[in-house]
Amino acid sequence: MLTVIENVLNRGLPRSPRARQLVGELSGARLGVDVRGVTRIIVRSSGVLLHLTRDAAGEADAEVSGTPLNLLALAGPSPEAVLQKGAVEIRGDADIARKYRELAHLLTPDLEEELSLAIGDVPAHQLGRLARGVFGWSRQAAATAVRNVAEYLAHERADLVPRAEADQFMSGVDRLREDVDRLEARINLLAS
Repeated sequence: MLTVIENVLNRGLPRSPRARQLVGELSGARLGVDVRGVTRIIVRSSGVLLHLTRDAAGEADAEVSGTPLNLLALAGPSPEAVLQKGAVEIRGDADIARKYRELAHLLTPDLEEELSLAIGDVPAHQLGRLARGVFGWSRQAAATAVRNVAEYLAHERADLVPRAEADQFMSGVDRLREDVDRLEARINLLAS
């Protein structure tokens, strides 16, 4: 499996000048990826290609550690949120870790293109379209379910405060705080 991942990543290198530049800059640098509960992988740049090896105790210049889902979330739209939650830990040389993260982002494979190499363009496109439809529907269904539950809890059971009421309350608190600050400033002015 590591060989397949390594080949997919290295196949993406010729398509990105920035990725080739990063691989050159990272020559000899090693990143340890600790997939908690699964395995530990060392990613090493030879200056031209990336090499992946399974190594439980190998030395690394930087280390990224997290559960499989949290590590995948780093490739998503908001990796900063994953890091701020503490779901993924980064140790060692932060610059090397940052460069490897940028490299991973640049080399994220197009699954439909990779699938087309195995089964052809038309079937891969059809499967990709089907997958996008299924994921889009499930995402929309989940959002609707969350909205319905929130509405039920806010309006039917009154366990939650509706957003409009909470916003109104918070703006009232802000106005009161500003009024108290102005009053305090006047009192201090009169006292001096």
